[in-house]
Amino acid sequence: MKRTKTPFMQWIDRQLDRDPLFRRHVEETLNKMRLDQDLATLRAARRLSQSRLASMLGVSQPAIAKIESGKVKNLQLRTLVRLATALGGRVKIEIVKGRPRATAKAVRPSRLAG
Repeated sequence: MKRTKTPFMQWIDRQLDRDPLFRRHVEETLNKMRLDQDLATLRAARRLSQSRLASMLGVSQPAIAKIESGKVKNLQLRTLVRLATALGGRVKIEIVKGRPRATAKAVRPSRLAG
């Protein structure tokens, strides 16, 4: 059974199709939310409290809460790997082909080397 989209979701779809910058911001936000949620879900599945996980990693419980709530900007890959490993998980980085952007600009490799 196919569900009909609400008028709001139809509007969002139109905005995503019309505005590449808006689409990029939405995709980045959704990807970050997935990551935060994945960590919280894995921790809960392992039946660990935030306090116990924090103790295992040598950080404070509020630091774990901040990460899981998405309030940490620029979460380092090293931190993410430490969290995943402590939870018995692993980090998988995957680059997938997306929709072509109307205003896509090529980025020179030298600019990516930060």
